[in-house]
Amino acid sequence: MTTPSLPIIDLAALKGTPAARSQMLAQLGQAAREVGFFYLVGHDLSESARQETLALAARFFALPLEEKLAVQMVHSPHFRGYNQVGAELTRARPDLREQFDIMNEAQALPVAHIREPWQRLIGPNQWPAALPEMKTRLLAWQDRLSDITLTLLDAFAEVLGQPAGVFDESIRGAPYQHMKLIHYPGQPEGSSGQGVGAHKDPGYLTLVMQDDHSGLEVETADGWIPAPPLPGALVVNIGELLELASDGYLKATLHRVVSPPPGVSRLSCAFFMAARLDATVPLLSLSPELAALAEGPQSDPANPLFYQVGENVLKGRLRSHPDVAARHYAGEPQREPALA
Repeated sequence: MTTPSLPIIDLAALKGTPAARSQMLAQLGQAAREVGFFYLVGHDLSESARQETLALAARFFALPLEEKLAVQMVHSPHFRGYNQVGAELTRARPDLREQFDIMNEAQALPVAHIREPWQRLIGPNQWPAALPEMKTRLLAWQDRLSDITLTLLDAFAEVLGQPAGVFDESIRGAPYQHMKLIHYPGQPEGSSGQGVGAHKDPGYLTLVMQDDHSGLEVETADGWIPAPPLPGALVVNIGELLELASDGYLKATLHRVVSPPPGVSRLSCAFFMAARLDATVPLLSLSPELAALAEGPQSDPANPLFYQVGENVLKGRLRSHPDVAARHYAGEPQREPALA
């Protein structure tokens, strides 16, 4: 078996004896600080349940194009639904993937109640008529993944020397949930197009479930390294909100996906958890030892950061989906970022 390229964290140990938890917390802190990515095992998601989710994704992407276009994201001001290959952009370049996005299932706010552009993210998902079981199964799966991220967030609070529940105010009621089913077709002969370009995620944490094909890569101090599938494991990475909350002690890491070779098809499911859209990122008071290692959030003019969660999420959506932005958000005022 190939040696894993990322650290391995056991979620069961984080729920185990004090000694096992203490040891795993130390490993978690090191993984998050040095790499920002790790494999997660011990999460109680069965192999059959994971394979059923990927099989459901395969059934959706195999639908006739007209049925997928009936739930195309451009119809949704809430950024939910289907995108064809090349419809989403990363760093202004099209990604060679098709995908289906869902978020928290909710009623859209009445127009009279909307005071900020990000409030339009709240709303219902779109669901394909040909697969009526998708709604129940994907929403339940999204909730299971959300529970895992909440357990990890509690562990990170301890790693950062914070009191229990320090993140509770920002997620009270329900954290922001966003899940993608993703299909990467084999790249055309002679193409060097990106599956997904180098980017960071805007939330607290991201969980990725991969099929048997490699493609995910992570930037490290030694260059780009692959994060191939590890049987039974999820891949977890730090998002921008944890970087902001920890004043840069934890880093959101650049990552990308390389398109599979011609004739190979790759499936994955990515889940992004953030604080409530109406929340502000908590600014944690670190111990002198940790504060001395906190270098502040990275400043990048191409990727401004906002402490207001809804603004940080919306900036990514607008940048990645210019067709939705043009149809539903034209003329919206732009906020000044906290960092650029």
